[in-house]
Amino acid sequence: MSRLKTLKTYKLYIGGKFPRSESGRTYAVTDAQGDHLANAPRATRKDARDAVAAARKAQSGWAGANAYLRGQILYRAAEMLEGRFAQYVEELVEAQGIDLDDAAEVVAASIDRLIHYAGWTDKAAALVSSNNDVAGPYSNVTSSEPVGVVGVVAPQDDPLYGLVDAVGAAIATGNAVVVLTSEKSPLPALSLAEVLATSDLPGGVVNVLSGPVAEVAPWIASHDDVNGLDLQGVEDAALAKELEAAAAETLKRVRRPGLDEDSLDRIKNWMQYKTTWQPAAMPAGVGGGY
Repeated sequence: MSRLKTLKTYKLYIGGKFPRSESGRTYAVTDAQGDHLANAPRATRKDARDAVAAARKAQSGWAGANAYLRGQILYRAAEMLEGRFAQYVEELVEAQGIDLDDAAEVVAASIDRLIHYAGWTDKAAALVSSNNDVAGPYSNVTSSEPVGVVGVVAPQDDPLYGLVDAVGAAIATGNAVVVLTSEKSPLPALSLAEVLATSDLPGGVVNVLSGPVAEVAPWIASHDDVNGLDLQGVEDAALAKELEAAAAETLKRVRRPGLDEDSLDRIKNWMQYKTTWQPAAMPAGVGGGY
């Protein structure tokens, strides 16, 4: 006898917990044929503010963690994702209408991409830092640090790999993120939250919201405590301009839609640099007299 599939109502992922939307609202997620798959939470302004607060609280600890440890945690997340391989294949087949082989390739690529960013955690800083030549008795060193909290609007038509690519690039060097999932295909991201919750990633480093982009993204773009904004998943050009203008009010760094970057360039979007000047040691017998 066949069994009816239980329709799941997903929750948000904020601060390592799974709360319902503050409003209690959900919206229907359908497959490529328009059939009902599940219910996704419809995040509100308060949900966005709670997610930013959780990200800010977690960010300093994550940035202060040993880079090798961050890499091991991301690698563990990749292992957990691989353990749910079949689930993600099914979700991509249902949500996007692609065949099994194509869905399996996307899931495999997403796992590989997360491992790839795990490898960058203890290497990116070395590549962008430098000892600078200066004319004078000084040493001049440039080092990197994360920008802080990054808001990410996930790609609409690439709800798993595109999401992993955006999140991995931000958190590899110590940022925390607030992610707004693909509006039409949120289930891979909402399921990924369940993976992250069991992968040793500290609560609040990644926070996942779902809902209409035009309704939720402005609250992230205009929030004073968000330092960077990835607009890759904003398909409406007018909305993208509005979000960029809102981000400019609080001097956010913005990654515009449509960019094609390699992984290091993606990482560098969410790094900032500081240069330190120090007096050089004077040779014996030089200086000190009047």
